[in-house]
Amino acid sequence: MKENDRVAIHEAMEQQTISIAKAGITTVLNSRASFLAAANPIFGRYDDLKGVDENIDLMTTILSRFDCIFIVRDVRDPVKDKSIARHVLSVHINAAMADGAQTAEIDAPTLKKFVGYCRERCAPRLNDAAAALLSDQYVHIRSRVRESLKDRPGESQVVPITIRQLEALVRISESLAKMRLSAEATEADVNEAIRLFKTSTLAASQSNPMLMAAGGAATEEVRRAEDWIKRRMGLRTTVNAKKLMEESQSQGCSDEAVKRAIAAMVMRSELQEMNGKKILKRVK
Repeated sequence: MKENDRVAIHEAMEQQTISIAKAGITTVLNSRASFLAAANPIFGRYDDLKGVDENIDLMTTILSRFDCIFIVRDVRDPVKDKSIARHVLSVHINAAMADGAQTAEIDAPTLKKFVGYCRERCAPRLNDAAAALLSDQYVHIRSRVRESLKDRPGESQVVPITIRQLEALVRISESLAKMRLSAEATEADVNEAIRLFKTSTLAASQSNPMLMAAGGAATEEVRRAEDWIKRRMGLRTTVNAKKLMEESQSQGCSDEAVKRAIAAMVMRSELQEMNGKKILKRVK
């Protein structure tokens, strides 16, 4: 995103206003709009050996202004791929039947009227119990993030957890209450907002989830293991996975780092697993 565009959109996303200074006239216009954005990783494909900040080429100043941030990764899982393929094929096969069947519980015009009514007539606010719960949860999340960064010196969050995220939690809680046409947001709304926040922005703001799941294998160690595998295996050669793991120990590479390196190379189609993952083939 161009720097000029990024700076210009900051005020609109946070204050919901746009300041204009032109032809000697200075004014502030309302800009009450919702932003929905999608983008690909800067490498074209999410690289598991790189951190989230290296895959997303956007400044924290704009990322912190989004209420929810989801990282959608294309993980090669045969079971999941088969399920998706089955669903896509069933949509095409049953397209003629679906055209004549009305499956929606609420038709589009009625839903549009309901949304319009919610916006105009309903303006919920947090009750005292919900506000206290939200305050405690915000402090707890900040403390937990601070403690997690102590264990990983030199790393930082892609989206810092600041007061903007607290305002985002308030908006999500109130929007959940608004969908029920409720006059106030309750503790249940706050709990659901926190759940959404943890599975989206909080998860995206932390380190690479795959590397963390690998028993804490450091990124540099995984890269070193990947370089060794490339030197060990020539193009279109095969090797026994168990033998490769045994040889890696003499090179000073941990089992976890080698496993993560293999998984990343398989995901990038550089390695191919055969015979129930017992044999590895170098593809490129």
